Amino acid sequence: MSEQELIISELGHRGDGIAQTDNGPVYVAGALPGEKVRAKVVNGRATEISIVTRSQDRVSPVCSHSEASGSCSMQHLAEKPYLEWKRDLVSRALKGSGIEAFVSEAVSATAGGRRRAVLTAGRAGRHVILGYHGKASHKLVDAAGCKALSPDIEKALPGLKQLAAKVLPKKGEMRVTVLATTSGLDVALDKADRNYDRMIAELSQKTIELDLARLSVNGEILLEVRAPVLDMDGIDVVPAPGGFTQATHAAEDALSRLVLDGVGKARTVADLFCGVGTFALRLARQANVHAVEGDAAAIAALDRALRRPQGLKKVTFERRDLFRRPLVREELEPFDAVVFDPPRAGAQAQAELLARSKVKTIVAVSCNPATFARDVRLLLYGGYTLQSVTPVDQFQYSPHIEVVAVLKRE
Repeated sequence: MSEQELIISELGHRGDGIAQTDNGPVYVAGALPGEKVRAKVVNGRATEISIVTRSQDRVSPVCSHSEASGSCSMQHLAEKPYLEWKRDLVSRALKGSGIEAFVSEAVSATAGGRRRAVLTAGRAGRHVILGYHGKASHKLVDAAGCKALSPDIEKALPGLKQLAAKVLPKKGEMRVTVLATTSGLDVALDKADRNYDRMIAELSQKTIELDLARLSVNGEILLEVRAPVLDMDGIDVVPAPGGFTQATHAAEDALSRLVLDGVGKARTVADLFCGVGTFALRLARQANVHAVEGDAAAIAALDRALRRPQGLKKVTFERRDLFRRPLVREELEPFDAVVFDPPRAGAQAQAELLARSKVKTIVAVSCNPATFARDVRLLLYGGYTLQSVTPVDQFQYSPHIEVVAVLKRE
């Protein structure tokens, strides 16, 4: 197998450079558009890569784990072309669904680092590693020194590794979800050793030593020193252990502003896939809101937040699986606007019914450009017009992108 010289013409959706050859595209990890590389090619992928001509957009990675980590694969690309690539991910997804639309510049929402991190703990001989899986690998890369994390989480990593070591199974891996809240770190250990109850005293002592707000193991709250509080525009919310929140505070603010602007002066709003109320609580300062979510723990967190007087307008909520039982047209009629923010699978069933509704304004939020484009296409077929599309980058250096679209029925 001889070496080939390849010219990189574009970036793929996972961040690999792509070279077009007579035998089809070749994917070159770590390469940038305009670069010439020398490599061996196996089944359309380059190996043993050396850069012959460097791009002017190439920069030095900020993290020593950049080559090994599978989470932050784009540290070598300068910020401006990086954000343009993020914008292009959304544009290409829309075009792939037959939608020609202007996509605004990507909003950078990574300031302060990730306040929520999902890490993996595993064994390497006698040592415990707490970090991320490497690129296309089951090998763990230690997260120590990770520059994508908030300073509070990065500082706590050595102690969290010690905590994880106490209940790490002899075989297999354990998930460690860490959330930085206004009252301290909220830590949830999942897939821990089933006999962790023998370690409760030690775990509790370590929780106090690390000054954690709360520790949960396999879904059970072992110790809550202080309620882990998230400040959602002046409203305190205590999420469920390991529950979903936006990864950065900056992204939560950016997404919320786009949602509020998109809804405009609507007086009645349905917030679907509402989670703990990230948008619903903010919307309720100006409109009556009906919040719908399938996760029982998230709805319970929203319920607790609403039990304290907040000066909000009327907020109702229900637990409902919107994949199996989306709101039908008659249920949608009372609302001037609908916001939906589903998981990566998207909201196809709900979008199909929204397309038949008379709702004037829809704000679609997504973390997956492909399912976002599919759902938007359904709404366009139903007679809506696309007013704006805005990408929001909260997963710095990664191929992931959030997007918010506003649609109107004239």
